[in-house]
Amino acid sequence: MPAGVLDLIGGTPLVALDRIHEGPGRILAKAEFLQPGGSVKDRAARAILEAARADERLAPDMPVVEMTSGNMGAGLAVVCAALGHPLIVTMSAGNSPARAKMMEALGARVVLVPQVDGAPGQVTGADVAAAAEAARRLARDTGGFYVDQFNATEGITAHERTGAEILEQAGGPVAGWVAAVGTGSTFLGVARALKRADPTTLCAPVEPRGSEPLAGHAIVKPRHVLQGTGYGLVPPHWQPGLMDLGLAVTDEEVAEMHRALAVREGLYVGYTAAANVCAAITLLRSGRLAEDVIVATVLCDTGLKY
Repeated sequence: MPAGVLDLIGGTPLVALDRIHEGPGRILAKAEFLQPGGSVKDRAARAILEAARADERLAPDMPVVEMTSGNMGAGLAVVCAALGHPLIVTMSAGNSPARAKMMEALGARVVLVPQVDGAPGQVTGADVAAAAEAARRLARDTGGFYVDQFNATEGITAHERTGAEILEQAGGPVAGWVAAVGTGSTFLGVARALKRADPTTLCAPVEPRGSEPLAGHAIVKPRHVLQGTGYGLVPPHWQPGLMDLGLAVTDEEVAEMHRALAVREGLYVGYTAAANVCAAITLLRSGRLAEDVIVATVLCDTGLKY
């Protein structure tokens, strides 16, 4: 039976990054950039909309409205195209124009919201709040279904399946799991699955240096290059018990790793993916783990979105 586009969501390969990190230990990364919307957000987009259709919050042909940094919007555009819903997304003007172009190409209406205190390529929590308010207003005005990804628990549940895939592909439990946090869905869902398999798995969210509320630090650098994460807030459904330690990365480290992943691994991925790999290396070199273990992470999106 031929697959539809929704069947292309999930089941991404687990890639070994042995050229970028020769040891101690190994980094295995989920290649989420291979999904039809180009990012990890495809999983949450499908899960949220299918749940809303199932319980009739989302009626046939009803508009879908959401705030996005670009990745969730692209995932929603793919799912909306497959399910027959018009899509309206609001996005901070500071996010990458390439993301807006992709969403528009997939049929979405994109509304750019002026930045509050960020800069092009550096979107702050205040910028995101402004875009979210614009989305809520559009949902009211159009009678659309407001996705509200930060408060939608279906995204977390969807990523428990991501964790199950990691366990299956890695051949069993892994020693560590690191992932940058926006809504927290990827980190939390995978951490749940990995800790069920082995409670000793060390789970560490990744934050931009200077914007580390999950680690309990004051926000001193709200601007950074990690679009879609590190908004300087604790997500609504955050579970502190799934966090064993926090890891922070600098813009300079991320830029260097972004380039290295492309030229040494042949992986042209986004800046948040690069941040995750930086953090995985830090964890493996920290002395907290044995030398022959695996740390899992996620390559969040394609570099073509920047």
